[in-house]
Amino acid sequence: MLNIGLISKWHVHAGGYAKQIKQNGLGNIAAVWDEAPERGAAWAQELGAPFFADYDTFLAAGIDAVVCDSPTTMHGELLVKAARAGKHIFTEKMLAHTSKDAEAIAAAVRAAGVTFTISLPEKGSRGVQYVKQLIADGKLGRVTAARFRRSHGGVNWLPDYWFDLKQSGGGALMDLGAHPVYVLADFFGAPRRVTALMTELFGTGSDENTIVAVEFADGILATMETAFVTSGVPDQLEIFGTEGSVFMRGGEVAQNIGEGMEIVEYEDLPPGKDSPLVQFVRAVEAGIAEPQGLGLEDGLLMTRIAEAAYLSEKTGKTVAL
Repeated sequence: MLNIGLISKWHVHAGGYAKQIKQNGLGNIAAVWDEAPERGAAWAQELGAPFFADYDTFLAAGIDAVVCDSPTTMHGELLVKAARAGKHIFTEKMLAHTSKDAEAIAAAVRAAGVTFTISLPEKGSRGVQYVKQLIADGKLGRVTAARFRRSHGGVNWLPDYWFDLKQSGGGALMDLGAHPVYVLADFFGAPRRVTALMTELFGTGSDENTIVAVEFADGILATMETAFVTSGVPDQLEIFGTEGSVFMRGGEVAQNIGEGMEIVEYEDLPPGKDSPLVQFVRAVEAGIAEPQGLGLEDGLLMTRIAEAAYLSEKTGKTVAL
């Protein structure tokens, strides 16, 4: 059984990953490290695992793999060390808050030859897979525009440290905004240019409400939208083409191809993929470098797009990639 070390309980998904590991028998939680020692020690006691205040000692504690939920700004240092120590890596998005750190992680992982997985769960959802296949099959004709929005009211319930840029590296775009970024980039590749508008409505010190406009190849224009200041909004994905369009709201998909709008029956959607964490463990067991679509290049591209968006907001200019 895989011996897994947990890197930090900072991220709000950390508890969920620990629960997945235990309930699904994915491995043995063999060690815990946290940049906040009191929090980490308490979590380790709850999990019945040893806590290590020193990161190097943690990496040397007989673990095979790590699950990283540390502050995003620490990913560069922590994941490079983990790779160099020969540990397989599963990490929350974003890969890093700067391209420099992301590229350092990628270089270390490749040099070490360890398995790497980044958590991009929407790629495996039934609706997103269906939409991607429609595009690939040319059912919409030439795609001309797209939109993906993911938002919630996290400004009211996320922990205060979530808005500390020294830890997060960014606000809504660096967190929820990752989903529109990686889904649309998966459909259309790397954008040619990026323009962003960000606002802060409630004084958190970070972007709370963000729209990123991008141009993909073939003149496709798209918006990646996210916010911490909305309530009760399901995911919204829209793709527009010369011969049809498709719309996803939450888990429901509708399409307008040829004979008008129709709801796609649930049973006609492709099966959902296993969670990224399950795919990671299976990749480690199989000796695979990374699960398809959840790898280093996916993480690198996300970071580049986010970095360009923050630069655009800072300078008021469109940024070419």
